[in-house]
Amino acid sequence: MLNSHSRLPCLYSGCPVTFKSQHGRTYHIRSIHANSNAHSDTGPRQDPSSVTPLHQNGLDYQDVPPYSSSGPSRKRIEHAHLTAVPCDLDGNFLPPGSTRQERTQRSNADWSPFDDWTQFMIADLLYRHVEMSASNIDLLMKLWLASLEDSGLDTSEPFECHQDLYAKIDSSPLGDVPWQCFITGFSEDLHMPVDAPSWKQMSYEVWYRDPDLAISAMLDNPDFKGHFDMRPYMELDEHGQHCWGDIMSANVSWKHCDKIFASNADAFGAMYCPIILGCDKTTVSVATGHVEYHPLYLSIGNIHNTVRRAHRNAVVPIAFLAIPKSDRRYDDDPEFQKFKCQLYHVSLSAILRTLLLGMTKPAIRRCPDGHYRCIIYDLIAFIADYPEQVMLTGIVQGWCPKCITFPIFSDNLEMPTIPHTRALTEELADFLDSKTLWNQYGIDDDIIPFTNDFPCTDIHAMLSPDLLHQVIKGMFKDHLVTWVGEYLLREHGESKSHKILDEIDRCIAAVPAFSGLRCFPQGRRFKQWTSDDTKALMKVYLPSIVGFVPNEMVTCIATSLDVYYLVHRQNINEDSLKNLDLALIKFIDLREIFRITGSKSHGGVHNRYHALGQMLMTNQRLDKLSAMHSDFVARGMLPAGHILPQNTSYIYQPNNDTSREDDDESNDENGGAVDEKNVLGHVVLARLLARRYPQSLEELSNVVNEPNLPYLTQIFLVDQLHLNDTSLPPITSKISVFHSAVATFFAPSDPSGIYGMQHECIHSTPSWQGKGPRRDCAFVVEDEAKPGMQGLNIVCVQLMFSFKYNNVEYPCSLVDWFTRVSTGNTTGMWVVQLDMEGGRQCKAVVHLDAFLRAAHLIPVYGSNPLPLHRLTDSYSLDTFKFFYVNKYIDHHAHEIAF
Repeated sequence: MLNSHSRLPCLYSGCPVTFKSQHGRTYHIRSIHANSNAHSDTGPRQDPSSVTPLHQNGLDYQDVPPYSSSGPSRKRIEHAHLTAVPCDLDGNFLPPGSTRQERTQRSNADWSPFDDWTQFMIADLLYRHVEMSASNIDLLMKLWLASLEDSGLDTSEPFECHQDLYAKIDSSPLGDVPWQCFITGFSEDLHMPVDAPSWKQMSYEVWYRDPDLAISAMLDNPDFKGHFDMRPYMELDEHGQHCWGDIMSANVSWKHCDKIFASNADAFGAMYCPIILGCDKTTVSVATGHVEYHPLYLSIGNIHNTVRRAHRNAVVPIAFLAIPKSDRRYDDDPEFQKFKCQLYHVSLSAILRTLLLGMTKPAIRRCPDGHYRCIIYDLIAFIADYPEQVMLTGIVQGWCPKCITFPIFSDNLEMPTIPHTRALTEELADFLDSKTLWNQYGIDDDIIPFTNDFPCTDIHAMLSPDLLHQVIKGMFKDHLVTWVGEYLLREHGESKSHKILDEIDRCIAAVPAFSGLRCFPQGRRFKQWTSDDTKALMKVYLPSIVGFVPNEMVTCIATSLDVYYLVHRQNINEDSLKNLDLALIKFIDLREIFRITGSKSHGGVHNRYHALGQMLMTNQRLDKLSAMHSDFVARGMLPAGHILPQNTSYIYQPNNDTSREDDDESNDENGGAVDEKNVLGHVVLARLLARRYPQSLEELSNVVNEPNLPYLTQIFLVDQLHLNDTSLPPITSKISVFHSAVATFFAPSDPSGIYGMQHECIHSTPSWQGKGPRRDCAFVVEDEAKPGMQGLNIVCVQLMFSFKYNNVEYPCSLVDWFTRVSTGNTTGMWVVQLDMEGGRQCKAVVHLDAFLRAAHLIPVYGSNPLPLHRLTDSYSLDTFKFFYVNKYIDHHAHEIAF
């Protein structure tokens, strides 16, 4: 509360009323000024001693305007009521310009919870480095004590036993939120019959972390500063289109804030914290004997998606749910199925119960910028696959968890549907019996969703599609790839269909290499499909089936891929949504080809959670020791190395022998996320030089079998210097040859760094993984004003080198030019061919600055069968005439190669 002598003025100009409390002013604004325009000249005035709509993106409180621009010609409108105003520890709002409360710094002599440096180092050695067993720790401590007694020293062993060591580690406040466990079961009835099913007699462990503490740790993480939204916002691009990107830009975030403000007087000036949950039951088979786990994950929507994708502690596991098991005869037992669902929801409710108070009364939490704020929690999303959605919502298998419509009409976009809501379910349950609810509305009234224990929370509204299981695995692998196989079997019979599938496998095996793309030496014949297998096959599958299946099938699969890539984009605008709707309608229409051709989709009782608990506690202690070690290093109390004497100076001496590299670059990096600040993109040569190349252009031209290399390089230099074409400058400097270059570009829809940046390698080497040469292709920008491939072209990189002229270094590349042929094919991808002039390939030397990034080409295989011996990916670009520009290689390519 504010001091008693301070009275709060009304925020609307001309209104003389003052108030003793925030509650009174909020009630007055809602009742008297409810229809006023909060952003007009006659709207609320800023009160420097109270609430002010300042703050965005974790920047300093005093430095941020109420509206901000997130890019060129973009406008951001922030929520006017949940304004994330900094406060003190008592919840009193601070005036603008207030400094943040600094985090408490520990003394450089503080080794707590350990007594001193020696005790910490011994614990770190035994538990984290040596991984000594509990019994051996006990034996070591006994021997240590005996040695001290024999020496007559008045001291003691560092730890009494392994429990003492574990307790010391566990007592550290550093590291992740600690794991806890509760035990539950079917019934606490002590008189349960001895012949009761085993699943009724068993108790079940549920391991969990306090979600409130997990969220508090995220909010208090200074690493998120600058990558954190404090207020929901609406963003408009330069054309006035509504844009969506991070969670706080979502319509649902804005709407929920409106509802919270309308129902909770204490929410004014608070910070909205949307909570995202996710579940994915998985089987761990390595060294565990196929043990099933059911982890529950948590994140908050304030953190930018790029940080979440970069795995920067923005998503944490907060629970491992129990998985009841029983004999096979109970697999379809309704009572057992009901128990599993009820246990699931009771567990979720118990795990999340610490969030309940913060959903109605703001909790004081420190944010990444160091300021404290009043936080309002809100369960906004739950990501799950369809089987889990059935369990979450309490619907009948086959029905939609988002709307009420009969399963047979679920693909008909013209059929009217009723949104599935918590209120509708409760209303129907009041008037209808269980059988009617089941048969006519797809509702199982035995299941009460956990969200019913939380205010203003609807599980149907929370559900978010799981792209991995519902689009990648579900739509692509389980349906489309399966349907293609069924079509070939029905159309050609078993023998010929197997031959065609073998031909498809050979095509997939011949796909040229690309950074980050796994190889398919056996085509798509995996012993066990993983998510990485499915994602990789999605990128290269389409060209391999052209000519073997009807064109409508190819276009249908291409459209399904477009749907996936569109929904996975980091930034979406109104045009993106229109394109998504069109693609989805087109896919559903084209899918009829599979119906016409007759293809269709097919639809031990041992508790091992003791091992799970031991694993979680072990990892927790390892994490705490690692965090303590990092803390001691940061405070200068330990060297940056591993276990060293306290007075040892640690000097990092890098390996400076980077002047040469092997010809075989199979171990070179493939690229990935990079934490560079936002740039449009750049390409630089690798740090390492290639071996055994001459250092003059004339000699190099003989080695690479390109006699025109000196002339092409001079023409390149003329263009760079803007000289007269008739005077070719001599190039006498040393030539440096490289086998790779690194392209860095903005690709937030792909795995990227916290700024949305990604890097990848472009290779041009005579030996790759001992199989043959690798000559990558690249996008070259020809006209930035034209959209997509109309402004881009493709080159094949034959050589990368650099030279100096007048003390200026020129990184460049000898390339083969391609020319665009068409885009009007069934795959929806552009087709290119090598540019020829006078029967010779068109070659040129170009500056690396002309490269945008690597491009992936897949041959147009045609109707002629490939050689029975497998054509390797090293020679695909030399064997075929036409190539698809693979826009499905990643999300960035899909955005530019249209």
